[in-house]
Amino acid sequence: MPQGSSAKRERQYEHIKEGAEKRGASKGRAKEIAARTVNKERARSGESRTASRTSVQDPKSASRRGGERSHRGAQGPTRDQLYAEARKRGISGRSSMNKQELTHALGR
Repeated sequence: MPQGSSAKRERQYEHIKEGAEKRGASKGRAKEIAARTVNKERARSGESRTASRTSVQDPKSASRRGGERSHRGAQGPTRDQLYAEARKRGISGRSSMNKQELTHALGR
């Protein structure tokens, strides 16, 4: 957290970090998610010196959006990204699967 942040933002950061860790994110990833979320909220409420346009103009707050746009570009993750995840999970037959089949096999 940036120096001089409020106690509320510190509590928010810890809450988000703990939630991400409970969902299985690594400690580093959980810290990153929490910091990004809290910093965006700070920007939206005018607590930060600088802010990106999307932080200020986004109609939904990051906490209300709940990861709605994460890892979903124009058409979601690429076939290679899905293949890598399938390999991590040990899904058999993955090398002959197309993107749609990989998506189905991963339960997305």
